[in-house]
Amino acid sequence: MSCSRVNQGVFCALRLERVFNENFAMSWRTRLQGGADEPFYQPTTDTLVDHILYYRHDFFASALHEVAHWCIAGEERRLQPDFGYWYTPDDRDQRQQRAFEKVESKPQALEWIFSSACGYPFQPSADNIDLDARGVLDYEQFRQCVAQEVRAWQLRGLPQRAAVFYWALRREFRSVASLSEWQLEPGPLRGGAPQE
Repeated sequence: MSCSRVNQGVFCALRLERVFNENFAMSWRTRLQGGADEPFYQPTTDTLVDHILYYRHDFFASALHEVAHWCIAGEERRLQPDFGYWYTPDDRDQRQQRAFEKVESKPQALEWIFSSACGYPFQPSADNIDLDARGVLDYEQFRQCVAQEVRAWQLRGLPQRAAVFYWALRREFRSVASLSEWQLEPGPLRGGAPQE
């Protein structure tokens, strides 16, 4: 896979793959790999084969988001396909949307932190085009939940794998602001699935 014209240069997802694989391929037997139509975590029980964390196409934000899920997942979840999470596409009702947002606030907060380490703009995603079109999504409440998770990590520190990835991203992208120094300024919340 190579970077598309849109994603060439600084925010080429292949840089994320290299950083992730350099830090986790040997120690955690896990590799980050793009080119998938949908993101997916594929664990293995074969000790000679690595676990694969797939992200969408060559989308930088998708790679950051999937790494965030992996960094949060505990040992039991990392043994299950896609970490054992349920996923319902865009036609979620409001009850399902609230459940989705409850599960997604931590990975999106971590994605925000990773994005800041790269200097990449972060946009929270409610990932529900149907409810967005009907105007019933509470964007501000979800944004506040994500921001609250970021603040909590600013105070208590990141989980071990997340901290390793965060510092590796800061070195790779030559980021100067530390986690405790940056301000919470997300881009507009998206109702639909992330595109890149």
